[in-house]
Amino acid sequence: MQGKKDYQEKLFAQFQLSERIPKENFYRRLKEVLDLDFLYELTRSYYGSSGQKSIDPVVFFKLCLVGYLENIISDRRLIQHCSMRLDILYFLGYDIDEELPWHSTISRTRQLYPESVFEQVFTRVLCMCVDKGMVSGHTQAMDSAPVKANASMDSLELKVPKADLGAHLEKIRHISSMDKKKAR
Repeated sequence: MQGKKDYQEKLFAQFQLSERIPKENFYRRLKEVLDLDFLYELTRSYYGSSGQKSIDPVVFFKLCLVGYLENIISDRRLIQHCSMRLDILYFLGYDIDEELPWHSTISRTRQLYPESVFEQVFTRVLCMCVDKGMVSGHTQAMDSAPVKANASMDSLELKVPKADLGAHLEKIRHISSMDKKKAR
């Protein structure tokens, strides 16, 4: 007999986000590894002592990290994407019924910090990931695509005088062969 699923929206009687995220999930593992409490001291001088509370600096930098990892450059798209992913909500420390910050808040906060703060955060986060074995330096990857050249051979300019060309090519071949020997 053919079944048919009828969807009826319910209020969750009991729901824990942490139970829905698999133990091997990348963002769950990242949440366990990253201790970003140093951000409170690092960013304290960029805030006043009165007025409305800002976005939590830890949440802001986690959002920046998610944007980088998910290849999202639009703050509006980043917030939309994060609000749809349970694992990212868990990583950010938000529950399923909590609203994420406005995209404009992300943009304004990004302008608040100088480049040096971002560099310090990047360095500390990278070190934490290396220390926990999430990142290692033994593999190098390159993304490329062959592109057909669109240049006329007549337009090429020879940078070495024709008289010295033979000696120049021999020197380059020698350097290239030395590099190949070192690589072995």
